[in-house]
Amino acid sequence: MKKLRTLLTVIVVLAMLAVSILFALQNETPVPLDLLIYNFAPQSLALWVLAAFALGGLLGMVVSSVILVRTRASLSSARKQLNRAREDASKLRDSTAVAEAA
Repeated sequence: MKKLRTLLTVIVVLAMLAVSILFALQNETPVPLDLLIYNFAPQSLALWVLAAFALGGLLGMVVSSVILVRTRASLSSARKQLNRAREDASKLRDSTAVAEAA
């Protein structure tokens, strides 16, 4: 199963690379990028589009990682709280059993 996942990942990455290369070859027209505070020199349209795509992907991974870390921390805290509650319940059961036996 792991080999299949790796194979599919490699195939998808190679397909994306091939499409990116074809896109870059078809869109060589220089286009200036004008932001509010900075003007970039004219570069190929493909460069701007692929850079935006890559930055969006990276930003998505960073945001997902932050959410994942927070979720894992919350899960860890909940597990600790559950273990404490189980220990307390066990102590209460033991003390009740001792009191009933006496």
